[in-house]
Formats: sequence, C-alpha cells, structure tokens
Amino acid sequence: MLGKPPLIPVELVPPERGVPGPPVVPGHATDASAPVTPFHPGAVTMMLVFDYLWTIPEFAIVDWPLTIPACFLCVAVSTFLIQRRKHGDRRRVAMAKALLLGTIAAVPFPVASSVAGLGFLAWIGIKKANR
Repeated sequence: MLGKPPLIPVELVPPERGVPGPPVVPGHATDASAPVTPFHPGAVTMMLVFDYLWTIPEFAIVDWPLTIPACFLCVAVSTFLIQRRKHGDRRRVAMAKALLLGTIAAVPFPVASSVAGLGFLAWIGIKKANR
C-alpha cells in the first residue's frame, strides 16, 4: 500500500540581474506579458467588415470578377498594415497572414469569413481588442 508522498522543499530564486535577453516588443510574441495570438483583433475585424461590405454587390453574380479581387485586396492590404504596425510581425509573416485573411474574405459568400472571423476573435479574446 502506498503512503503519502514525501514533502519536497521549494526554494524561490530571484531572477539574475544583468543578463541580457532578446529585445521585447510590447504586445508582440516576445513580450511575456502578452498572450501569443496569431492575428491582431483589428485585422480580423477588418476582414469581417470588408467582407460584409462587399456582400451586397457579390449577390449580382456578374460583378464577381470585380468584387472578389477588390475584397481580397482591401482585406489583404489592411491586414498587412495592421499586422506590421500594431502586432509587430515581420514582413513575411504579416504577408502570409494578409494572404490568408484575404483569401478567406474573397470567398463569394460571407459564411466563410463569419465562421473564421468569429473563431479568430474568440481565440484572441475580444477583451484584448484595445491593444
């Protein structure tokens, strides 16, 4: 029969001073106080806004050659700028995220962006939107 496990003494050691670490960008993934999130809430919100703005013209199927690229460009450009300036991503990372959100928004029906956008916002946490 097993008894109680032995108590192990724990010693808290203060962090070493003067040890240089990686540079910390506020709100970025290197900032220990900031949660690691893939997208800035503003970028996801812009995807939802632009996709719903382009929904009405998309119902006229003859406009698809115009509205699909326009929606993609609006979302991709705004996402790239937000990810670079507000979230602190590098160019390649911001471009990849911009292409992903632009592609989701370019689907001719707003269902894809609604599901993806609301899922991303839930993951990020809407309370963190003011960062």
